[in-house]
Order: sequence, then structure tokens, then C-alpha cells
Amino acid sequence: MPESSTAVVAIIMGSDSDWPKIKPAAAALEEFGVPYEVRVMSAHRTPALVQQYSTMAAARGLKVLLAAAGGAAHLAGVIAAHTTLPVIGIPVATELAGGLDSLLSMVQMPGDVPVATVAVGGGGPRNAGLFAVEILALSNPSLQERLKEFKHRLVEKVSEKDAALQAQLGK
Repeated sequence: MPESSTAVVAIIMGSDSDWPKIKPAAAALEEFGVPYEVRVMSAHRTPALVQQYSTMAAARGLKVLLAAAGGAAHLAGVIAAHTTLPVIGIPVATELAGGLDSLLSMVQMPGDVPVATVAVGGGGPRNAGLFAVEILALSNPSLQERLKEFKHRLVEKVSEKDAALQAQLGK
């Protein structure tokens, strides 16, 4: 999605090749009906654009920024340096170290520049989207209710899986 006047969450990635890996973040937002926009910009190759976008994000109505990057993975930190909005970093897996390099780049932010960081791969991108929903739900009772229903469905899902396993084991 391009920039949107209705978006409340932005998904910003360092490269368009990151999109297939971080799509679950967008899927989580869609599941809860949260409007978002997706942009490609680089902390290293387009620093002025990152600064401008981050500085103007709140004025444009954005509430949470998700930043996905691999390798040096400075995007989330640079964004956090230029905004007061919550920033959630999504470390992208790399060939060099399987994403450990990306993860360490994000979680080792200096004091006073917070970036919440999710796991590399697996559930990480989806959790970033869900965490954004939880942040937005703090001031949105309807979203709070949908989250409660979601959590209830998780309990039911696990209970069903346990019952199926118990039946398979003959217990």
C-alpha cells in the first residue's frame, strides 16, 4: 500500500526484497481491520527521506511504526531517533548469520532511543503486527474487544489440539 491518509500503522522496510518475509505483519493488521501503509526506504541509502518520513509520521495520523531491516539493521533506530511514536523493529534474516546480525543491531539500541524488537523470522513479523494492534487498543475499546476474542480463540485452539493429541495417544 502507498502512503494513505487513513493509515495508523506504517510498515517500513529497508528493501522491497524484505516484503515476503514481513507480510505476516500486514496480515495481522488486516485481521483486525487496522489500516496501514507500506514503504521502502533505507537508513543508509535514503537517510534524508527516513528523517522526513519519521518526523512527519505523527502529524499524518500514524500511531505505530514497524521497521524491518536486515544486516546492519539501523532503520528502526534511525526512525526512533526522529519520532515520538512507538517503533517496533522487525529483524530480517540474512544469509550471513541467519538474522542474528539483524537482531543484535536492533536490540542493542542506546539508552533513551527505545525500539521494541520481535524475533527474526517465524512469528516475529506477525507478532510485530499484533503488538501494534495491542498498542492501538489502549485507546480503542472496539479493538480491545476484538483482541479479547482473539485471545479466547487461541485458548480454544490449543485446547482442541490437546484433546486431539490425547485422543491420538489413547488417553
